[in-house]
Amino acid sequence: MDTRKLSTLSGDASVDQVVEVIRRDGGVIISDFISSQTLMSLTKDLDTYLNATPCGVDPYFAGTQTRRVARIIGRSDTAVEVALNPLFIDTARAILQTPTHVWVGSDRIEMAPDIQLSITQAIQIGPGQGLQPLHRDDATSLWRHPQYEREARVQVMVAISDFTEENGATRVIPGSHKWDDERMPTQEETVPAEMKAGSALLWLGSVYHGGGANQSALPRTGLTMAYDLAFLRLEENHFLSIPIERVRQLPAEMQRLLGWGASTTLLGWVEIDGQMRDPQELLGMPEFSEPGKGF
Repeated sequence: MDTRKLSTLSGDASVDQVVEVIRRDGGVIISDFISSQTLMSLTKDLDTYLNATPCGVDPYFAGTQTRRVARIIGRSDTAVEVALNPLFIDTARAILQTPTHVWVGSDRIEMAPDIQLSITQAIQIGPGQGLQPLHRDDATSLWRHPQYEREARVQVMVAISDFTEENGATRVIPGSHKWDDERMPTQEETVPAEMKAGSALLWLGSVYHGGGANQSALPRTGLTMAYDLAFLRLEENHFLSIPIERVRQLPAEMQRLLGWGASTTLLGWVEIDGQMRDPQELLGMPEFSEPGKGF
């Protein structure tokens, strides 16, 4: 089957350019997505945890020759910078925050959904790891296609090491974001997201993809993060995995992206002194120690 290749844009491309390609193909490679200094810092941070993490035990999906480390925002200041990279977060906002109209009494108000950082994970595919089954990441929310008028997720995979077809580069089916749910994906339709370390793949949650087979002698390491619509449940439970004191150290924008904030549609509020308040207020209260224990 004739399969379209993934396009590549430079790290200084505009958000509009990135959004245009993603809407057309479902994904795009960004060369030089992060600086060499950021790459060195990330590599150091992630290696600390990857080297101490055993391979998985799931032979079907997670892989028995693959190491996975989560809680990245709680473990790396540099990862916070990556999550807030304007090309990533602004692209996610442009694609996900499609406005709609709601009635509040006699007022017809335009509202747009918020986004949240749903998952952060370092993935290291070791030599001998086979192909991962092709899947859509928005399946975690049972998102149906093409029933909805909006996307559920925008994801990034930052290449910490070079991604090649031989060492297990992520395999993608360009254009599959336009398929319905009856069509089955096949490996013959995939293309490898080959890219140099420091580059990144941005793609939609509706795109079929999967980890490639590592037929080389060295591991392939990537850092993935995803922004989801904020009215969906987080894939990674940041409330339990990131200590409150670490959350308090993060920028306010990142705190909100982790779920520590009420949305514009009033999701996520907390009762304080009989009032519906923003969770950000809790973080400023010394007596608040952790979720579930009150304040």
